[in-house]
Amino acid sequence: MAKKNKDAPACSVDYAFRRIGGKYKGRILWHLHTDAVLRYGELKRTLPDITTKMLTQTLRELENDELIVRKVYHEVPPKVEYNLSEIGMELIPFICHLKAWGDKQIKQKKALESV
Repeated sequence: MAKKNKDAPACSVDYAFRRIGGKYKGRILWHLHTDAVLRYGELKRTLPDITTKMLTQTLRELENDELIVRKVYHEVPPKVEYNLSEIGMELIPFICHLKAWGDKQIKQKKALESV
């Protein structure tokens, strides 16, 4: 009998959310979409609630999943830029739909609270 891999995705939805899920991945992808290219410090400023360790870890995961491209310039001081890969750009229409849904939900919630 074949062993099941506990880390294997259960389905394609599980696979997708493993790649883009979490508190910061979607936001990083969105900022790279709106700004095209961002350096590490710029990303840190756009996500003030993220720790340095978490930003580094999240960027590595996104790069390993081939959703972003990391370009290193060998100069002093070191310069690193991040931008969306072609695979990452494929996600943008879906993130736009999520943004529209979120905007609508926030608007409805505010309307209910103001009554």
